[in-house]
Parts: sequence; structure tokens; C-alpha cells
Amino acid sequence: EDATVKGQHHPILVLENHTDTSLPLNDRCPMPPVVIRQIAADGTKTELLTKENAVPCVPPPAALTPGASVKFDLAPWKYSLFSEYGNYEAELVLPAGFSAGSGTVIAAFSIYEPGVSTQLFRTFVTKPLLNLFIFIASLLPGHNLAIAIILVTILVKLILYVPTQHALEGQRKMQAVQPKMDEIRRKYKDDPKKQQEETMKLWKESKVNPMQSCLPMLVQFPILIGLFYTVRDGSVLALSKHLLYPPYQHLTWAFGTSFFGLDLLVPEVYFFPIALVALQFFQMKLSFAIAKKKRSAKDEGKPEKKKEEGMSQQEIQQKVMLYALPLMIGFFALQFPAAVSLYWGVSTLFGIGQQLVVNRKALS
Repeated sequence: EDATVKGQHHPILVLENHTDTSLPLNDRCPMPPVVIRQIAADGTKTELLTKENAVPCVPPPAALTPGASVKFDLAPWKYSLFSEYGNYEAELVLPAGFSAGSGTVIAAFSIYEPGVSTQLFRTFVTKPLLNLFIFIASLLPGHNLAIAIILVTILVKLILYVPTQHALEGQRKMQAVQPKMDEIRRKYKDDPKKQQEETMKLWKESKVNPMQSCLPMLVQFPILIGLFYTVRDGSVLALSKHLLYPPYQHLTWAFGTSFFGLDLLVPEVYFFPIALVALQFFQMKLSFAIAKKKRSAKDEGKPEKKKEEGMSQQEIQQKVMLYALPLMIGFFALQFPAAVSLYWGVSTLFGIGQQLVVNRKALS
């Protein structure tokens, strides 16, 4: 599929039959379905032979019909043939008498060393996360990945509980000073420098730190992205040895990837998108509830038109976000594995609980 393959990933070859004759395919298991050669820097080609498979070899179809295509997934030989960076070629010998003429089909590809950012992300995010899942799953019946994800999500939220509470309090304070910020913008609309100075002064007097509310999200996003890559690259443990710590190099079990009949490794298009849209909408509603209540009290008795004219820029943005963000999350749920949606759903439920605590304190 790709002429270049990142290290620790495996090549996938696609063969298409553009002739009007069926192409017979040989079952070479446990060897690869094609001849693999490594190409040295001087152009020398060395055929690679092995019967060692990381996962069971799946035979190709007996024949490839005209106009059809087949994928040769070389994952079983990921470690035995493709452990070195460099250039390779795959050769399929066509049978004698094939209408396209006897000969060979050759595909060249290279395996390259991952960049520094990828290596750092694997070392500090993907590896710890996967091995944490393995540790928790090893204690669970059926080694269920869903329960491991739920427990890890709760653990992460508990670790971030205090900074998240501070962030939510910071958001509440920002909403409280918003009318004063709007007044500063109106008063100094022609003097950006003065506007910035007065805004900074207001933040200092009100003990508001705009960056405070970003910290929990900045911590959660690497975990979310790491979970995506963990599920994509690490759910099959036999193909994830490069991500495993030494105690887990020879596991004899695999993750249970079913959750109430849902496959966690593929996108789920019915339950999770709708559930995440609803949960995210409710959480956003709660986060804007205090500001809305104060604004309603302020606008009480005003005509509807005057209320709309009195809406600040932030309030308009909040109104857009209230609908746009949940829909965006729902769209992502259609694309990402259900395991990622499960993490986001549990995380949002926890966040709703925290927001309720903050709102209750603010309104009491």
C-alpha cells in the first residue's frame, strides 16, 4: 500500500488483476506469499527465508479473478524479516501459461527509522499506556480491554482531579469578569496596547489565569492520542513486542476486545456517536450555566431584541461551541476505534460530575 513503511510497522502489498484471466495463487504458508529480498546499499539483493511467524499465516485465495484485488498482509513476518531498516523488494512469480505472459511482478519498498518525535511519543506515552493496560487486564477475567480502559480513565481523572477543579474554578472566574473585559474592549477598541494592559490588570486583580483552564486538556490530549495509537498498534500483543516492557515479552494471552457485543478495535457508528454528542452537549451546558444565569438576571425585563444586542462576543462563541463541539466529537467517534470513544465517554461523565460540584459551590 505504501512505498515507505515506518519502523516497527509492517508492509502490506496489494495485487490487482487487470487481465481477463484468473491468476492462480500459491499457498506458501508458513512462508510469506511472495519472495522477499533485502537490498543492500551497493544494490546487492539477498533473499530472506523464514518460517517464524508472529501471528498465524493466512493463505491467499486460490485464484485472483479478473478485475479483483487481494492484500498480502506481511504482519506475521514483521519481526523475522523486517526488523532492519533499509530497502526491500517483494516478487510474485507468475505461473507459466498465464495470459499476461510468464514472468514476475515486483514491488519495491523501504522501511525507515521513526523520527525523534515518534520515538519520544512511543517511549513516554504509547509504551507506558499499553503496558498499564496489560498490567490491569492481566488481573481481569477475560483480560478485557474495555474494563482496563474504564479503570485507566478513572485513574487519570483522579490524578487530574485537583488541577481540573482549579481549571473549572478558573473558567468560572473568567465568566464572572467577562462583562468587565467586554467593557475594556469597547472603551479601548482603537488602542490595542492599552486594551491588553487593562485586560492583564483586570486578570491580576481578579486572580484569573487564562492558562489554568488549559492544563488538564493539555495533559488529556496526549493520553487520547496515545490511546488511539495503542489500540491501533498494540491491541494485537504478538505484533507489539517493540512496545512491551521485559516482563510482558512472552505473554500467552490476548486482550478481550468485546464490550457488550461491540468490537473495541473498529469504529462504532450507532451507540457511541449519539451518546458522546449528548454527553458533550450536557457538559457544555453545565459549563456555561452560571454565566447564563447571571446574564438572565441582568437582562430580566429587557425586550428580546435588546437581549440579543447585549450578547458579548464570548457569549456568541459559547453558543456556537455548545452545538459545534458535540457534533465534532460525534463525527470523530464515527472515525476512531470504539475504544477511544469509550475513553472519551467515561472521561466526559467524570467531567460532568466535577462540573456539577463547581456549579453547586458557585450558586450556593
